[in-house]
Amino acid sequence: MSQQSNDGNNAETPPQGADGDPAHASSLSQPSAESSINEPEPFTELENLYAENAGLKDKLLRSLAEVENVRRRAEKEIADAKLYGASNFAREMLPFADNLRRAAESVPDEVRPRLDPIAAALLDGLAVTERDFLTRLGRFGVKPIEAMGAKFDPNLHEALYEIPDETRPAGSVAQVMEQGYTIGERVLRPAKVGVTRGGPKA
Repeated sequence: MSQQSNDGNNAETPPQGADGDPAHASSLSQPSAESSINEPEPFTELENLYAENAGLKDKLLRSLAEVENVRRRAEKEIADAKLYGASNFAREMLPFADNLRRAAESVPDEVRPRLDPIAAALLDGLAVTERDFLTRLGRFGVKPIEAMGAKFDPNLHEALYEIPDETRPAGSVAQVMEQGYTIGERVLRPAKVGVTRGGPKA
């Protein structure tokens, strides 16, 4: 009898918690459902990394594009400064070319064959000086506007008066009172012209 009693007392019993509850003891040995919910899913974390990578790539491309735009603007500003930096000086020097031409044109064509050698040499010198001066301006991008006979263009010409002429298309440049010039793609000084009217429409 005593042996059976001892065997019954030595039988294994499930581990118990502090309050003697076997269920409480098993809950301590297994992770709770709440802790597994708080942990990020592997696929979700991978998607977050892809999204972050895409955002960084977009920022990098935008930064590179902005740097390229700044570089292009700087190059254009430098090129414009080289080309148009002499605009004010060239504009101030245009009256000098005008005076050389006026001096040469002050001698009528019918009188030139009868000029003495000294006067003829002086006249030739004026023409050479004018050509040389315009050539030097051309090295800085300054070019004369070919206005005579062209269709009137308000971007290039300044109309001073109209000339009745039915033999030419209306709106054609018939006289050039002051030579115009461009520098690069800009108008340095418009040509002052007389424009025809009364003729066929251009």
